[in-house]
Amino acid sequence: MTDLLTLGETMAAFRSTGPLRLGGTAGISVAGSESTVAIGLARLGHHAAWVGVTGADEPGELVRRTLRAEGVDLAFSRVDPAAPTGLILFENRVADISRVTYHRAGSAGSRLGPADVARAFDAPGPPPRLLHVTGITCALGAGPYQAVVEAVRRARAAGSTVCLDVNHRSRLWSVTEAAAALRPLLPSIDLVVASDDELAVLTDAPDPVAALLAGGVTEVVVKHGGDGATSHRATGTIRRPARTVPVVDTVGAGDAFVAGLLSAWLDGADVSARLDRAVTTGAFAVATRGDWEGLPDRAELTLLDHGPGGTVR
Repeated sequence: MTDLLTLGETMAAFRSTGPLRLGGTAGISVAGSESTVAIGLARLGHHAAWVGVTGADEPGELVRRTLRAEGVDLAFSRVDPAAPTGLILFENRVADISRVTYHRAGSAGSRLGPADVARAFDAPGPPPRLLHVTGITCALGAGPYQAVVEAVRRARAAGSTVCLDVNHRSRLWSVTEAAAALRPLLPSIDLVVASDDELAVLTDAPDPVAALLAGGVTEVVVKHGGDGATSHRATGTIRRPARTVPVVDTVGAGDAFVAGLLSAWLDGADVSARLDRAVTTGAFAVATRGDWEGLPDRAELTLLDHGPGGTVR
């Protein structure tokens, strides 16, 4: 059984050590919100499948090789020889502040469509326990948005739990555009994950969490960055502080948080334990460089319980 099915674009990622305009060296890896969640779950022992499209090029091979190496199921992904794999550039501009530049217009990832999702749900075997979708995929164009719509519809009909991470990217679309796309999905969403400022994408209500719960969402998890996270359900509210770690790179922390949250849900953990694992995996991401490289496996979840500078012998 597939524990998690997710869909989106994964790009080749170039990380420079300083401003891009000055040249210099850069590291090459891969980056994608949804595949980061899939990697996080695979490292924690779950079966995660990614639906996406890469180009028939070396960056595409890098993406596919990386995801396969991390144990992510690519059975429902495909290669499009007529479009390039997208690129994302990270530059460490000043202190711990990074700047991101996308080169993804017309990319293979933007050619994701409903037929890709249909192949995943029509495959033999039971439906996925969890469907994870994000606002990023919805922002990539009509095809990816319809793929998300089809995935949510299929998952709802099959009895899968559906998680929506708002993940608003202002360089991809406006709040108004995001609201018009995401709000129609809400009647089919079980779990919403959003940062404090992203709740306004989903509702104009003065109390957005109450409005979402009243509208049928089972749980709303709000990320507060360095202040932790809160789970809101009709039965009550639980808050957990963030883990205290040295901040090395905040990119990917939200996706790492979601990976921990969904992993604990798959394990049948209660709300408190789900938040505990989520803030822990988020801390791993913040304290290491890269979107996904520092994510823990199951045996490493207790590493942060050791004091600063400790050695595990």
